[in-house]
Amino acid sequence: MTVSLAPRATVRRGHDELRALAEAGNIELGSLTDHEASPAEVVAWVASNFGADAAAVACSMADAALPHLVAEQLPGVDVLFLDTGYHFAETRVTRDEVGRALDVRIVDVLPTQTVAEQDAEFGEKLYSRDPGLCCARRKVEPLQDALGGYEVWFTGVRREEAPTRANTPLIAWDERNGLVKVNPVAAWSFDDLLDYAGLHQVPVNLLVSNGYPSIGCEPCTARVEPGADPRSGRWAGLSKTECGLHL
Repeated sequence: MTVSLAPRATVRRGHDELRALAEAGNIELGSLTDHEASPAEVVAWVASNFGADAAAVACSMADAALPHLVAEQLPGVDVLFLDTGYHFAETRVTRDEVGRALDVRIVDVLPTQTVAEQDAEFGEKLYSRDPGLCCARRKVEPLQDALGGYEVWFTGVRREEAPTRANTPLIAWDERNGLVKVNPVAAWSFDDLLDYAGLHQVPVNLLVSNGYPSIGCEPCTARVEPGADPRSGRWAGLSKTECGLHL
């Protein structure tokens, strides 16, 4: 589909209405119970309560399983790519493949400063000196600005990824960003993700098969040894474990 550099504008419902909808949806879908809805059922719930113009999918371009899952029921949905300026070449290739292969609309979400401008203000390699600030400026703040035009966003957060994500619900009210947050693949394992991608022949970043099960910015992502924590390659050697998008 056509690649766009700007999110859609839509008429949003009020926070109280959206918050109540999120709470009702979480109950309806049996989140964190033995009768939890499947990823496809979660997307169906969103499709019945929101239009495609009101929804966005956040995608790191490690794979296109989530965009494919959502686009099956919300064709033409916006897929937000946080273009930090530090991505692997393979990640950019995957982004282009997703735009060509799926019925989605790629939206490049850009920081307010280029890497060169950030270096001029804060010094080079801010990511190594203050990774929290770098993530805030190049990921968290740009995404927050972009989400202002939507009522609901999909994430690929999975409970097995980290202890901080173990109790991730299927539907939540995202207080910081002011919209409904949907985590349809929360119960999936990494193998479930790859099985879905293989079954539906959707793009997968070449780095995934080369020791990078979790992919972020190139300077802050290292190869993971077989059997190690999939996210251990993110900010390796630092106490940081999350970029801040899902806190």
